[in-house]
Amino acid sequence: MTGTPDETPTSTFAPGGRRRHRKARVSRVGARRALVLAMAVPVASATLAGTSAFAAGDSTATATQGVSVDGLDADDAQLVKNLTARVADDRLGSDVSGVVLDADSDTALWDHNGSTALMPASNAKLATATTALTLLGANHEFTTKVVYGDGTLTLVGGGDRTLTSDDLAEMAKTAVDGLKAAGLTGVKVRVDDSLFAEPTLANGWNEGYYPTEVTPVRSLVVDGAAVQDTAIDAGEVFAKQLAANGITVDGEVSRATAKQSDVPVAQHKSAPLSAIVKQMLKTSDNNIAETLLRMTAVELGRPATFEGGVELVRQVLSSYGISLDNFEMYDGSGLSRADRIPAATLAQLLDAITESPALGSILDGLPVAGEAGSSLGPEWGRFDDANSECAVGKVQAKTGTLTGAIALSGVTRTDDGEWRIFSFIENNSTADPADIKDAMDGLAATVNGCWA
Repeated sequence: MTGTPDETPTSTFAPGGRRRHRKARVSRVGARRALVLAMAVPVASATLAGTSAFAAGDSTATATQGVSVDGLDADDAQLVKNLTARVADDRLGSDVSGVVLDADSDTALWDHNGSTALMPASNAKLATATTALTLLGANHEFTTKVVYGDGTLTLVGGGDRTLTSDDLAEMAKTAVDGLKAAGLTGVKVRVDDSLFAEPTLANGWNEGYYPTEVTPVRSLVVDGAAVQDTAIDAGEVFAKQLAANGITVDGEVSRATAKQSDVPVAQHKSAPLSAIVKQMLKTSDNNIAETLLRMTAVELGRPATFEGGVELVRQVLSSYGISLDNFEMYDGSGLSRADRIPAATLAQLLDAITESPALGSILDGLPVAGEAGSSLGPEWGRFDDANSECAVGKVQAKTGTLTGAIALSGVTRTDDGEWRIFSFIENNSTADPADIKDAMDGLAATVNGCWA
């Protein structure tokens, strides 16, 4: 999906290969980007026409706990009854919230503490992905460069968190060809990761997250290496590749900022942002999320910091008419234990995602229940008990897991063909995490129509 303005019915990816047909909003990516650029401070109200009916200020957005079943058809009334019973599962504890939205009418069918601010864990990646796609566009690419000057090759990071050693090998070969053509047989190697501000722990991060859950956020990394200094590591890989092609590398790899006078000798462009977003969501990649947050800030001329990226998140969500009441976000991945996002806000966000062609890669990237290799795959024990296995292949959702916080937000279609958007978050349950996930899967399966 390219985000080209279109008012004709749009085909949006759905679990099981089916397509969801809804009348798409006009894609206003250009207008939203211009609006965000014009914003001096974050805002918390709808700023564009044509926003979701399930938005700040609308009566459906402030649905109270236990939405009335008055006016609901028999199936929806039964859904509300089933959800109300299942959310009382002891495994979910007392700090649990949820919202279910009728996707076609944008009305809340069920709300249980939906406006309560809870730790969203990796559900925060939905906001990061929406911001990046809205401001950069689905076809945006990230460029890694090699430049030469004064006997030195400098590998310049461009925020490509998917860069591989094979990509570096191609760049090394191109650089070597140029060096040999110039009669050069030896160089120094430097790395330039100055695109981002100095990596620090985000507010709410535990030091134990480094480097396994997330590495220090740098603009240069190869093969997703889980090391403290990804830039030096990439430089060392590059130096070895140069040596393997007959170039002598003088001394150790170190940092240096490339000079404007340096001559470009090789570059690599990443896959389109749409593909990177899908990869991030399928596997819930924290490092890609943090890099996208920073790169969005870089491209918009904002400070390449956590704060600079989050400011843009707030502005973009506001531009879609999404409420920022009780919204607190301090990173791009949701690892921060200080993050707080209500289930109602995540439901509003998913509603905007499903109706915007420009955001189609987010929906495509949501894991499908039972999909091997994704965060909802059988290797993670998801949708594999009597309360949820009937929804395998029918639920598509973003997972979220931290100690003391589990979330699941996504879309599904009932047996009657009705589309539903849902968001469930629990905090502080003392049950075994695997049991909590089973209970959460049961809630999503219930939205699909399963009831064991």
